[in-house]
Amino acid sequence: MTDTSKPKGPNRRSFLKTGSAALAGAAGVNSFYINHAWAQDVAWDGEPFDAQGATLRLNEWGGFWEEAQREAIINDFEKTYNCTVSYDSGFPWFPKYVAGGPQNPSHHVGNWNLNEIIKLNRIGDFFLTTDEIKENVPNASDLWDFAFGSGLGATWGFGQYAYAYRTDLVSPAPTSFKDFWRPELANKRATYITSNGLQQVFFMTAAAEFGKDQYDMEAGFEAMRAAMPMKISDFTGNMQTLVERGEVEMGVQWEGEIFLQMDKGISVAPFTWERKPILTQTLSVSRYSDPIEKKLALAYVNAKLDPDYQTKMAETFYLRPSNKKSALPARLTDKGVTNDANALDGLWIPDWNWYLDNEDDIVETVNEIFAS
Repeated sequence: MTDTSKPKGPNRRSFLKTGSAALAGAAGVNSFYINHAWAQDVAWDGEPFDAQGATLRLNEWGGFWEEAQREAIINDFEKTYNCTVSYDSGFPWFPKYVAGGPQNPSHHVGNWNLNEIIKLNRIGDFFLTTDEIKENVPNASDLWDFAFGSGLGATWGFGQYAYAYRTDLVSPAPTSFKDFWRPELANKRATYITSNGLQQVFFMTAAAEFGKDQYDMEAGFEAMRAAMPMKISDFTGNMQTLVERGEVEMGVQWEGEIFLQMDKGISVAPFTWERKPILTQTLSVSRYSDPIEKKLALAYVNAKLDPDYQTKMAETFYLRPSNKKSALPARLTDKGVTNDANALDGLWIPDWNWYLDNEDDIVETVNEIFAS
C-alpha cells in the first residue's frame, strides 16, 4: 500500500501542525454552524427507515474485503434504507478527514485500525464517543467490554499478533517472542515498513520485552538493529507470499493470515506473543454528519455488530468476533479459538498516544536501521 521510500515534502509532524492550525482557524467561525442541521441531536431507534436516496460515504479496505462487505451487508443495506453506499478503499484516509475537518467530514462512517482513529481524535472532535454509540446502536449491548476500550467507536473483529513460522524449516519451534532474534534466522526473518501498524506494534512489543516497558525507545531501536539483516514487507499479503516461498522462515503476522495458510496446506504455524497485543477492526461514526447520513452510519455500525455478520467474517477472514452471541466457525474452533470471557484474558492494546507523540523519532530512526 505504501512504498518504502521516505516521503517528500512536509513530514507528519508539520502536516499535523498545519491540520491543527486549519481546525483552529475554523473554530473562529463556529457561529456559522450554530443552525446547521448536524447541530441537532441525532438518535436512531434501531428500526429501518427510508433515507430517500441519500449517500452514505464509507471508508473501508479494498479488494476481496470490499467484495465480502458488499455481499454480507452493503447490497441489502442499500435496498433496506433506500440509500447508496459510496465505498472509499483509497487508504490512507487520515489526510482526507483532516482536509475537511470535523464539521465537514469526508466520510460518515469508517472501518479501520485503532491507531488511525486515535490519531485523528488528537487533532479534532471527529467521532462519536463509545457512550454515544451504545445509546444509538442496539447490537452494541452484546459486545465484550474490550470493544469500547478506545473511547472512540466500536471494535467488531480482532486477531492476535503472532509470528508466522515455517514448521518444516524452524526447529525447535519458537517458545518466546525473543526467538525471532535467533542467529540462524538472519535474513530469514521479516517485519514491515514503518507505516504499517503491525511494525508499530512489533516495535512497542520489542521495547517492552527487551527494555523496561513499551516506552523504552532505545531498547526498541537496539532490538531492530539486532534483528538485521531481515526482510521488510509492505503488507500482510506480501508476508504470506514470502513465507510460502520459504524466503522468510519467521515473520511478524496476525493469526488470521496464518490460519488461512494452514488451511491451504502450507507448512506454517502461529506463535502468539506472550504480551498478547491485538489487531482490531474498529468502526467510527463522524460526529458532524448531517442527520440522515448520521442515522445511516449508526445503522451500518449496527449491521456490523450483528452476531451473524461477525460469524460470517470469522468464516471468511478468521477474525474473532466481539459480539458475545456470535457462533464461531469450525475453522476457528479447530485451532483452539473460543468466544468467551476467558478468551480475552490478558489481551493488550499498546499506548497509541505515546507512540504518536514519538512517531517521527521512531520512524526516522527505524527507517535508518532498515536501510543500513
